[in-house]
Amino acid sequence: MPKPKSLHICTACGHETAKWFGQCPGCGEWNTLEEHALPANTPAKRTIGAGGGIGMRQALRLHEIPAEGEQRYDTGIGELNRVLGGGLVRGSLVLLSGDPGIGKSTLSLQICGEMGGHIQKSGNAKGLEILYVSGEESAHQLKLRAARLGVDSPALSVLCETDAQGIIESIRASKPGLVLIDSIQTMQITEIASSPGSVTQVRECTNLFLRTAKALNIPCILIGHVNKDGNIAGPKVLEHVVDAVLYFEGERHLSYRILRAVKNRYGSTNEIGVFEMSDTGLREVENPSEMLLSGRSEGASGSCVACVLEGSRPLLAEVQALVSETGFGNPRRMVNGFDANRMNMLIAVLEKRAGRFFGNMDAYLNIAGGLKLDEPACDLPVALALASGLQDTAIAQDALAFGELGLGGEIRAVSGCEQRLREAARLGFGRCIIPRHNFKSLTYTQYGDLVVLPARNIREAMKLVGLAR
Repeated sequence: MPKPKSLHICTACGHETAKWFGQCPGCGEWNTLEEHALPANTPAKRTIGAGGGIGMRQALRLHEIPAEGEQRYDTGIGELNRVLGGGLVRGSLVLLSGDPGIGKSTLSLQICGEMGGHIQKSGNAKGLEILYVSGEESAHQLKLRAARLGVDSPALSVLCETDAQGIIESIRASKPGLVLIDSIQTMQITEIASSPGSVTQVRECTNLFLRTAKALNIPCILIGHVNKDGNIAGPKVLEHVVDAVLYFEGERHLSYRILRAVKNRYGSTNEIGVFEMSDTGLREVENPSEMLLSGRSEGASGSCVACVLEGSRPLLAEVQALVSETGFGNPRRMVNGFDANRMNMLIAVLEKRAGRFFGNMDAYLNIAGGLKLDEPACDLPVALALASGLQDTAIAQDALAFGELGLGGEIRAVSGCEQRLREAARLGFGRCIIPRHNFKSLTYTQYGDLVVLPARNIREAMKLVGLAR
């Protein structure tokens, strides 16, 4: 049987097949198989193990493996350290992705400026040597952007190259303390007969950088692009190979950015970092709750404050709802920052359990500040905001709520109740509606000037905020 001269590779999952199919046999996606020519002679690959040599041929007992504590570098950016779980682990491979223009390259250069000026714990007064590899910008462009951001570290070296094997040779020769690749979609291996950014090139280049990072015990940060659907461009195996996946999110026309860990082998995936984009780069926001609540209108209906828990950090955000009579046959439902199906379910609960009719009403829901809320504890404030917008009755400015809403109208308990209450008290709120089950387990029923009010169902909660009929 003759050897095939080309392969069809799925752009979604990386599945390889000799024949073309309309539907990928691996992931089931349609029209994702692309043809790639095979090279005439494929060189043999050497697998480099984490110990620095050829991959281990003999298995080791678990108790025979030396227990060395993970070594972390302080990035000098507190919000980034929080998301990473305390710092950048040596030998780790981190993927930083996000929409175009969101601030990935800006954050990378700021990391170089902070870590390049750090004094190492060994007593060496020299900053950490950093290699910044750019496949998209010239050295002059990087110099201009670094000058704007105030980055002028003598320990920072810049390499404008797209040949992955040449970059590996440079890394082995200079042995820097940190490597940044901007971006992985521009890297290529010359022996592979496909263009940069293809599934094969992205997969093989990532594996090459992974083996080098593990062998030399050097942390490496890869900057990745996203496609039009918001997913990371390239094969899905890219996210499986790396140690951590960080995602930058936020609206481009807003100044605030949220850094979220989608995957992290060395820490929690629940932590977030909040930044503000300015002329001189990204600035850390140490108190995001005040930022998200700034500019609230007084006495406006359809507004309720929610308290969500992102990892160990409680955040207060304003939920805005606008309910008006529809001019169409079917009412419109538009959502920004919240799950649309979840809002439709909450509207059905309000109609069935609270007697509020939305059948001829358009409903618009917005989370102020560009934040995306996906925690079940947001159900109660969203329902209260919708009811307030429907009745055109304002909820008190000093009131907030959190709790999960069931289909029977009951308010279910949520985690981290005391953390949420302490954050609300710190920001000067006067009363908070919480699930009754959480109220029973509280040590205190009053946190400073904050009064805690329990509610069993949605009717009781509406009564406590003045929405009862």
